[in-house]
Amino acid sequence: MIAHILLFRPLRGMSIEDRDALIAAFERALTAIPLIRRAQVGRRQQLERPYENVTREDYPFIAMLEFDNATDLGAYLDHPAHAALAERFFQSIEAALVYDFEMIDSSRVREALVVTGLANSSA
Repeated sequence: MIAHILLFRPLRGMSIEDRDALIAAFERALTAIPLIRRAQVGRRQQLERPYENVTREDYPFIAMLEFDNATDLGAYLDHPAHAALAERFFQSIEAALVYDFEMIDSSRVREALVVTGLANSSA
């Protein structure tokens, strides 16, 4: 599975109309592109834990889309509905991080860590 992850901070003072337009573009992409296995959005929760102190920048929102494989992610990225979403997204943000990750089920932790190169295969 491939996870397409966006951490982002909207423009300060963005109008309600612009926020609604961003949401509508996201909804259109989700409806028009059937290759998306799952989509989630969320807002950062701060729990006053020590790890929060090492965060250099605040990205209060996340969007995470899951695809069966890199081919499906590529088709999503090339789809006209995604182009419209990307245009609206980049007009609406102050900062963002966008990453794609190959995900391996955590029930196979050792295998997943070996495949990703984090663990040694002989351990």
